[in-house]
Amino acid sequence: MKLIAYLIDGHQVDIRPAPADRDWMDSSDQRFAYRCLPLNIANAHGWEILCPCAFTAIWSGNPGIDQVYIQTADCAPPPAISHFGQGILTFHLPCLFRTERGFDLMVQGPINRPKDSIAPLSGVIETDWAPYSFTMNWKFTRSGARVGFEKGEPFCHIFPVRRGELEAIEPELRLLSENAELKRQFENWTQSRAQFTADLKRADSAASAERWQKHYYRGVDVESEKASIDDHRTRLRLRPFRHPDGAPGAG
Repeated sequence: MKLIAYLIDGHQVDIRPAPADRDWMDSSDQRFAYRCLPLNIANAHGWEILCPCAFTAIWSGNPGIDQVYIQTADCAPPPAISHFGQGILTFHLPCLFRTERGFDLMVQGPINRPKDSIAPLSGVIETDWAPYSFTMNWKFTRSGARVGFEKGEPFCHIFPVRRGELEAIEPELRLLSENAELKRQFENWTQSRAQFTADLKRADSAASAERWQKHYYRGVDVESEKASIDDHRTRLRLRPFRHPDGAPGAG
């Protein structure tokens, strides 16, 4: 499948496969945050667009377009502006993205990168036909707070999604007791988890040596220790965008 970013002539863009690491995860006790495989996979689930230069912004709390104040010493014009009012900070992306027929582009803020006083807004764009650019928007959550974006900091995260796939899903709500085998597996895991947690309090226990249960991380069943599926992943390896000359990198 192709995902093409057509860079508007005269502009540049810095886009990369989203990395699994996060500063706040690095600083967690014994880097325990990385033990959460769903978190790691989500972190790397797409591509990040990076801020071309550093700037700061403050919102007055009023809805007018002129009520977001932006300062930068690194570049002009700044990479973000106030375009919609309502305390919204807008980044213009210098690319037209193209997906294959039937695929949209999910556009959102960087995954698992919380930012104080401002929150990213998300959009889904039909990039298989639209000849239009789009913006990445952040909404201030607190007035009077100075928000900064550093050069090279991700401000946008993208990945393709198949159009109509969610609407084709037939969701159901059932009692766990209706699935005897799944109920048995869940109860065995619950008992194993409780025992492991209790054993962690003993310094001489196998649980203390192991430090955390790795059944989900390893993709194995609690009882048999055998692989539950054959396409289990512990990391994503996305390809970088490539120039027409074949060299990877930013535009």
